[in-house]
Amino acid sequence: MIDETTRGNALSMQATSAEPLARDTEHRSRADARHDFIFRILLRTCALLVLAALLGAALSTLWGGRDVLFKDGFKFLFSADWNPVEDQYGALAPIAGTLVTSLIALVLAVPVSFGVALFLTEIAPNWMRGPVATAIELLAGIPSIIYGMWGLFVFVPFMAGIEPWLNDTLGNIPVIGALFHGPPLGLGLLTAGIVLAVMILPFISSVMREVFQTVPARLKESSYALGSTTWEVVWDIVLPYTRSAVIGGIFLGLGRALGETMAVTFVLGNSYNITSSLLMPGTSISSSIANEFNEAVGLHRSALIALGFLLFVVTFIVLLIARLMLRQLARKEGR
Repeated sequence: MIDETTRGNALSMQATSAEPLARDTEHRSRADARHDFIFRILLRTCALLVLAALLGAALSTLWGGRDVLFKDGFKFLFSADWNPVEDQYGALAPIAGTLVTSLIALVLAVPVSFGVALFLTEIAPNWMRGPVATAIELLAGIPSIIYGMWGLFVFVPFMAGIEPWLNDTLGNIPVIGALFHGPPLGLGLLTAGIVLAVMILPFISSVMREVFQTVPARLKESSYALGSTTWEVVWDIVLPYTRSAVIGGIFLGLGRALGETMAVTFVLGNSYNITSSLLMPGTSISSSIANEFNEAVGLHRSALIALGFLLFVVTFIVLLIARLMLRQLARKEGR
């Protein structure tokens, strides 16, 4: 009888002590759920703010250029006429200059960036990797106007000296000869493309170097053990493992080239004439806006804002293509 009473008292004491513990656990669970809900709301708000800023920029430029876009429509896109005196505006020359200079920059910068990243990750001794990587990161931090001044005062005279040689040698080759005809001005599409290549090279090479370092050492060592050369290891192991990130880095550099303003303005020549020669002056969307926006009024101002909207559209299309390519590569890797 005494044992049953003692046992009953013990059970009642345990139940009494368990009730505060259960209430504390329930209270903590509710607090955690409330904090998690607030955290999700904050993150969602940040994401929506980015989308709102992006949409606001697009709509504001579209609305600012409505006088030209809604009035001329496709004529504005496919016309090369640009005459503020007569209020005649066409975006073909700036669009063509933007695409040509960015393409030149990409063609020149990607192989060099790949070589730099490959050298730093596979070939360079340890004592050299740190200083060279730091130098590349410093190049990425140089303001664009400094590149423009260097291009105007140093690189333009250099190009003016070698353009006659380009005209005499490459200008006589069928098909591509028309690309290298022109007076030795130094200013032009080719010069702007090379300056852009120097600008985007640090970005692309830094991304490539970082992703090359993520390749597991065992994979490369196994390939070397089977007798592969350095090139075979890079082509068969490193690139397949990192190709998605490499393509992303390339398009990151392309996005930088498409929107560059001051460096291109210094060396492009700012001419609205469309020619087949890369040695002739041209213009780009960003340089046109930078040169003329301060004095623009009325329809001229609307045309420049419309150019800004077109640059937004071009950049969006390029990034969309990059996303589609990365998604396609991800599907192939999943197979």
